[in-house]
Amino acid sequence: MYEGAIQDLVDELGRLPGVGPKSAQRIAFHILAADPADVRRLADALSEVKARVRFCEVCGNVAQEPRCRICRDPRRSPAVVCVVEEPKDVVAIERTREFRGTYHVLGGAINPIAGVGPDDLRIAQLMTRLADGTVTEVILATDPNVEGEATSTYLARLLVPMGLTVSRLASGLPVGGDLEYADEVTLGRAFEGRRRLSA
Repeated sequence: MYEGAIQDLVDELGRLPGVGPKSAQRIAFHILAADPADVRRLADALSEVKARVRFCEVCGNVAQEPRCRICRDPRRSPAVVCVVEEPKDVVAIERTREFRGTYHVLGGAINPIAGVGPDDLRIAQLMTRLADGTVTEVILATDPNVEGEATSTYLARLLVPMGLTVSRLASGLPVGGDLEYADEVTLGRAFEGRRRLSA
């Protein structure tokens, strides 16, 4: 629709996840109207993240050093590993301030339709990590969708025979939700994950 550099920018922005053609166009025109110093800061931040950010050699989380800040933290328990799909999942769990163990980022989930199998994930690295006997518990925190469930089931089959304590994050009704709007699977999970109350 546009010519030259502006269309190239719209096209590149449109390739970003969650950015449709109209959003790409809005962002492109915002950048065009922005102060040159702001645009330079954005360009520098993009270059910097590509040059300096890597993946932790232990867990696969994003890091600027060979090991991420969580793997370097001596207060974290190395005996408990929480397995997640993506680095953004680590951030979500860390916000709860409930988990004091370490993480293992798979880099996705098993998805045969998209051509993602177990060999495409960081499962071999997880098995290597578990081999020395330091880890006693693995928490499977994959997404509660078809791909996440498939990944969790696959991992459970590998891990349970190793004598580890293997658990899955509970899923069920969200706080503030109404029972009438919950689907059958969510309600079923809520019943399975119910806990006993004491006075």
